[in-house]
Amino acid sequence: MTNSALLKRKIQECGLKKGYLVEKLNTSYKWLGKKINNEKDFTASEIDMLCELLNISDLEEKDRIFFAKNVEKSST
Repeated sequence: MTNSALLKRKIQECGLKKGYLVEKLNTSYKWLGKKINNEKDFTASEIDMLCELLNISDLEEKDRIFFAKNVEKSST
């Protein structure tokens, strides 16, 4: 499961906008929102792209964000 809070914080820290992520991931705002909020799962290629865009090179950080256990779905 994706840790939505950590992912959102990382996106904000990097100064990226959802529109940019939607374009790079070749998806829609709706689908990106569903994936960030754990309604749908990110694909392996989407995780790889997000790690590149968000400068995530540390495997532990990647695991904390994209492979978290027992996280609540975000309401936003």
